[in-house]
Amino acid sequence: MEKTQLNQAPSEANNGENPVLSQEPVNFIQEIINKDRETGKHGGRVHTRFPPEPNGYLHIGHAKAICLDFGIAAKNGGLCNLRFDDTNPSKEDIEYVESIKEDIRWLGFDWGDRLYFASDYYETMYQCAEELINKGKAYVCDLSPEQIKEYRGTLTEPGKESPYRNRSVAENLDLFRRMRNGEFPDGSRTLRAKIDMASPNINMRDPVIYRILRATHHRTGDKWCIYPMYDFAHPISDALEGITHSLCTLEFEDHRPLYDWVLDNLSFKSRPQQIEFARLNLTHTLMSKRKLLELVKQGAVNGWDDPRMPTISGIRRRGYTPESIRVFCERIGVAKSNSVVDIALLEHCVREDLNQKAPRAMVVLRPLKVIIDNYPDDLVEEFEAEINPENPELGARKVPFSKVLYIERDDFAENPPKGFFRLAPGREIRLKYAYYIKCERVVKDETGEIIELHCTYDPASRGGWTNDGRKVRGTSHWVSAAHAVDVEVRLYDHLFREEVPGPDSVVDPDSLVTLAGCKAEPGLAGALPGDRFQFLRQGYFCVDKDSAPGKLVFNRTVSLKDSWSGKQK
Repeated sequence: MEKTQLNQAPSEANNGENPVLSQEPVNFIQEIINKDRETGKHGGRVHTRFPPEPNGYLHIGHAKAICLDFGIAAKNGGLCNLRFDDTNPSKEDIEYVESIKEDIRWLGFDWGDRLYFASDYYETMYQCAEELINKGKAYVCDLSPEQIKEYRGTLTEPGKESPYRNRSVAENLDLFRRMRNGEFPDGSRTLRAKIDMASPNINMRDPVIYRILRATHHRTGDKWCIYPMYDFAHPISDALEGITHSLCTLEFEDHRPLYDWVLDNLSFKSRPQQIEFARLNLTHTLMSKRKLLELVKQGAVNGWDDPRMPTISGIRRRGYTPESIRVFCERIGVAKSNSVVDIALLEHCVREDLNQKAPRAMVVLRPLKVIIDNYPDDLVEEFEAEINPENPELGARKVPFSKVLYIERDDFAENPPKGFFRLAPGREIRLKYAYYIKCERVVKDETGEIIELHCTYDPASRGGWTNDGRKVRGTSHWVSAAHAVDVEVRLYDHLFREEVPGPDSVVDPDSLVTLAGCKAEPGLAGALPGDRFQFLRQGYFCVDKDSAPGKLVFNRTVSLKDSWSGKQK
């Protein structure tokens, strides 16, 4: 039977609904498209799709696929659909649907009016299955899942034919319709494609294309008790939507013959082409929704959007920018073979973007009190500090200065080692934007812990400079105690210590360190969730969603140290 297709209009020019990535370099997928357009294949159209399963949250690996699917379409004046592969209701949820939509929009892409679900085509898929039965290309099999696996054979041995393989067309149609009507228990029967049990490709050894599964679907409810398998639903959905280039990761390469077989044996005008590319693998990271789900269920992380997670919602909460993710995906390129990308490159892209955008601020993470003995008790001065030196047009901010300050505890050493240029007894340092100060006395508590420093300042060094030729090598950031805003800071690091985590890897206990009682300059008091800043000498930070009136929480996005830039030198 002939099926109608959706979205068969000629390719439209990109209308700005999606960002167009740079034209260089041309990857192998673009080369295929260039050749197709030269020969007039698909009428010169380019129509892609992003087909996520709504059974979990998207991760950074999906971001690469999103950028490729939407980016390729935009570069070629084409279209990209968002289609949910909702063929397994036992693992799917509307929560995942909404999170995926949010993630794609956050990355800067839009599907316009082209939002589809595989469940939109259930009736058509059922009719396609009957068409295969009528052609003698599919049969109802009574083997159990365990028996099907046993009959399938191995990579070195051919499979055995099912004893139900040669049922008549009439019997297969009757049984399949009764499967639909709910007459048989779950798992008791399947519909299998009749291909070749001796094929060297195990995926072609009479694969299951329908199974009985009583589970309430988030869109169709209890209307169906049989559901198509992905390898059957995917090519049909592509054909119905007029997809020209069906891009997927390399694990589907062995499934391409089945993709083509389904389309070869059904009556579609449209003929999509499946093209595989290497998936993204990052060091210190797992890229498996199943394994990430285990971390969530075990409580090893604080949910799908834990800022240590490689999920898009996690990296968004951590403070990564969509622009940096798109640049990262473009820089790693599109390859034909799998490899592992150093996470340092991703972090470099984030720093590169935030360096241009993030306002600067002074925040003391581990405060040590400093009292300037010769500074007037009631005097408060304001010093001018740039908002972002990379963008002078943003202007300056005012920072208050008073007699009692906080500096970083690590910026003082009672017995300084060689090469330590910060504050020490009798030593002078520069307070950024303010004055030179000199440590005169150290105060300790009964346990011997240093609790405050008494210093003097040089009024002639206002602004942090003098004309007398003194060389002060150390510069510290600071916060006025009387004006400080108390904040909580969460220092996030890689989820796993191992460069390439294995199945037995556990979350690094030091991947999250929470610091309470940090001191921030008063300008941060009005910061809102999602706002990003560079804390001087500390790194880039983002206001967390846990923040509330009177409680400001910051997540460390990335540190200032850029190991990738170091590797590139």
